[in-house]
Amino acid sequence: MSITPAATESHAASSLIRRTTPATALAALGIVYGDLGTSPLYTLQAIIQAAGGQFVPAVALGALSLIFWALIITISVKYCLFVMRADNHGEGGILALMALACGRGFDRRRALVIMGLFGAALIYGDGIITPAISVLSAIEGVNVATPALQPYVMPIAVAILLCLFAVQGRGTARIAHVFGPVMLCWFIVIAALGIGGILRHPDVLAAVDPRYAVSFLAQGGWGGFAVLGGVFLAVTGGEALYADMGHIGRNPIRTTWYAVVLPALLLNYAGQTALLLDQPADGSPFFRLAPGWAVFPLVLLATVATIVASQAIITGSFSLTRQAMQLGWFPGLRIRQTSAEEYGQIYVPLVNWAMMLLTIALTVSFGSSDRLAGAYGTAVSTTMLLTTALLYNVMRERWGWSPPTALFVSGVFLLVDIGFFAANLLKIADGGWIPLTFGGLVFVVMTTWHFGVAAIQRTLATMTESPAQFLERLQTKRIARVPGTAIFLTRITEAIAPLMILHVSQIGVLPETVIALTVRFADIPRVSLADRLELVPIFEGFWHLTVRYGFVEIPDLPSALRTAKDLGCPVDLEAAVYFGALDEVVRGAPGRWLLRWRVPLFAFLFRNSVRAVDLFNLPPANFLEIGRRIEI
Repeated sequence: MSITPAATESHAASSLIRRTTPATALAALGIVYGDLGTSPLYTLQAIIQAAGGQFVPAVALGALSLIFWALIITISVKYCLFVMRADNHGEGGILALMALACGRGFDRRRALVIMGLFGAALIYGDGIITPAISVLSAIEGVNVATPALQPYVMPIAVAILLCLFAVQGRGTARIAHVFGPVMLCWFIVIAALGIGGILRHPDVLAAVDPRYAVSFLAQGGWGGFAVLGGVFLAVTGGEALYADMGHIGRNPIRTTWYAVVLPALLLNYAGQTALLLDQPADGSPFFRLAPGWAVFPLVLLATVATIVASQAIITGSFSLTRQAMQLGWFPGLRIRQTSAEEYGQIYVPLVNWAMMLLTIALTVSFGSSDRLAGAYGTAVSTTMLLTTALLYNVMRERWGWSPPTALFVSGVFLLVDIGFFAANLLKIADGGWIPLTFGGLVFVVMTTWHFGVAAIQRTLATMTESPAQFLERLQTKRIARVPGTAIFLTRITEAIAPLMILHVSQIGVLPETVIALTVRFADIPRVSLADRLELVPIFEGFWHLTVRYGFVEIPDLPSALRTAKDLGCPVDLEAAVYFGALDEVVRGAPGRWLLRWRVPLFAFLFRNSVRAVDLFNLPPANFLEIGRRIEI
């Protein structure tokens, strides 16, 4: 038995065919392009530092040519044309790509799962650095106007970051509508500044010739290879195009990139290079493009733009956490919806405060964007490399491409990704180990949680009466029935849940109306209403209800039960009692399911994960937990 709803428009389809309008274009500018759009603040500075301060014409044109072709190949071609085509029912992001590449064969395609999970974990590492380097680089613009304010740059940046993270709990729905106009103004300004710089030295336009890039890498040796790590900063934020596809739509993201963002970035990078050829002085080349009277207004605009960029990575981390939770790779965390209209407007307190502490620590420890640039890029380059590897599988399995075609296209991207990845490995000693270590820790948590839950399910299957024996006792009326309605929450797909068997063994009776309720999270973003519920009668007064959600949906079990009642399930929602398990995990026999060192970690995560009453919007007054001690 299943729901047969009125026809509704699929969100996935609507997001893919969404047309580019002024409103969607502004939304794309405000949500997607904050990180990419603010990279001119620090990219050229990092390149100069990697080149040892020697920004001679050969280095200048070679670096600019590398930036130009990196933006074309990595963003314009790889992400806009190919990666964004690999949508998972309208959704993007590396977890959605992993689910698309694996299909339903997660256990059989462990290598793909590991790549997807590690790439997702590294996004958290990127998330703690992006706000720090972006805000620092914006505030440092005041040094161009007067060195007297230099001691206050870091404290001001810390204060801005504290305020940014502190307001996350209030939601961003009220201010999100100004993000787009702010970023549009930003791109217009940086394009105008770039044109002014190009007029001083038009010869820089010759850098569109890829021979400058090839010659620079061929003759630069290790110095040129180190510069490649600075060039990579120009494409950080490329993952946001794919990750935010479900929010904005494919067409608006592509259109705004080609029409607004790419021209503005290229003009600004060319303008900065031209300025450095004429005036190779110290200080930020970005802010030196502006006339003296415009420096402070430009610092203000840059600060607001970096706040927008930071907000995007914070919101993305919240969304990534929810996806990982519902795919079974992350422990339950408390999530609060901050907007009644937008499902993407959520707040995850633990993630927010953890990111705040780590971001502030990085800001204080490094103190400047120049030093922080050494830690930036390692996590992002690794994620981009893993994205290409997953994309190859999608080309073969989903799109039906021949091996030579898929290998050629992905091979081109892989060659670029490996170059950037190898160049960023040189940054490990300068701080690149920080996001990699943090991402590695998140990866350990994700895999420990997944395999720990699987171990619990295997243990429960062996520690109670068999479902067949229990059903036989129920059918022969050897289990007393009393008035009432009981809803047993269970992780397993069978109707006879271990929790129900334990309840009868302890209490001795079973209510007249019993519902075994299984919540399943699919490896697609959204489940259609027609596939939401599966209601199966097991015995007189005994039903098995399976409720399915996609990995971006917010579960609401009372609403699902009201629908089940309309389908004929006699559930009394006012008097129903929900039963959940309050499990205590302890170490069992050595090497039983998990490595010994992982058991305490999983026990800690399991003990502190959010309870079903909060996760599924259940009424607390009608919720009871049954304690169990489980060895794994």
